[in-house]
Amino acid sequence: MQSLLAEAGVEPLITTAGGSPTTTKLRILSGHHQMMRLDTDASCARSAERQNELLDRALAVLPTAAVLVLSDYAKGVLTEPVCQTLISSAHRLAIPVLVDPKARSFARYRGATGISPNTKELSSAIGEAAADLHQLLSAGQAMLASLQSEFMAVTLGEKGIAVLRQESRRHFPAEVRQVYDVSGAGDTVIAILALAMAVGLDLHAAAQVANLAAGIVVGKVGTIPIHRAEMLGALLKQLGAARDEKVVPLERIVERVAGWRSAGERVVFTNGCFDLLHVGHVTLLEQARRVGDRLIVGLNSDSSVRRVKGASRPLVCERERAKVLAALSVVDAVVLFDESTPLRLIEAIRPDALVKGSDYTEEDVVGAREVKAWGGRVELIPLVDGVSTTRLIAKSVARVPATTESISAVAG
Repeated sequence: MQSLLAEAGVEPLITTAGGSPTTTKLRILSGHHQMMRLDTDASCARSAERQNELLDRALAVLPTAAVLVLSDYAKGVLTEPVCQTLISSAHRLAIPVLVDPKARSFARYRGATGISPNTKELSSAIGEAAADLHQLLSAGQAMLASLQSEFMAVTLGEKGIAVLRQESRRHFPAEVRQVYDVSGAGDTVIAILALAMAVGLDLHAAAQVANLAAGIVVGKVGTIPIHRAEMLGALLKQLGAARDEKVVPLERIVERVAGWRSAGERVVFTNGCFDLLHVGHVTLLEQARRVGDRLIVGLNSDSSVRRVKGASRPLVCERERAKVLAALSVVDAVVLFDESTPLRLIEAIRPDALVKGSDYTEEDVVGAREVKAWGGRVELIPLVDGVSTTRLIAKSVARVPATTESISAVAG
């Protein structure tokens, strides 16, 4: 084992315990699928001398670490005194602590930055069956305060990962793929979380990467490591899919805007109902896109359109209006808003330019004052004469009697 670690570039600071057999695991496969695993091991108390030797070694190298990971296999190594000594020492050094738990009680991990149980481990810790996932995750959130932990990253098998904080919960669905062997998935998650946090990724970004890595691992037979090329390929595929997804909620567009800005791109915002998309709309959007590098369209929801246009509108539902706008190459993102005005969107996105049609004056443009206050500009684009949704509706209605009359004549 020590030679394998050394070959992988890992310094093998191993503390051996005489009289305790090394755990062996026998996996029984059917084709490419693991059916069961038979473990041969012995869980026994370790001597105080060995516990102190383990702590001395860990504490000696702790100041050089970016993250401390406690991977508990419930074999008598990570006792409560060991866990608490390491966690408190890491806190004094401002080093985050991540735990892959196995103990029935999480009390020994008190003070850890994050804990990453699977649903079975969490269910065991709260003493309830995991029949209702919502109830289970709520119980996990409730535990965080007493554990003095910032978060739990609960692995949900084929359902992905749920990141729990006291005040929030976010679910990251797993990518659908063939599952051959779940061995090592939990280890992969804790390892990638630790690596991501060590290089400065925020928790949600770290969870997304860990979720992606676990999806790759379960597609392999046995405990096979994930390779750099596989991870990069999966990330590039996911980033490509994200770029193709144009209809996004506000929190996602704020993240995307940050990425565009970091690349030096200027963000343009316009908004409207876009009910019965016509040549006037398309011309406005084409002109708006020329003002900057990225164009975001704020789209009134159905209820918002009714407040602005009346009970008979919209003619086209919000989902279909958003999809049609997203199909235009000049549009980089579409964000629905339910308020009567897009001011909340504008303040969150902080565009470099705000575009409206020339039927507005700058004083009448919602958000104009705010955009100019942070150094942006307001552009009023000339409209296409004689084209509007209202006129298209009126034109269609005017033709109805003649069409009905013609049908009657043919029927007669």
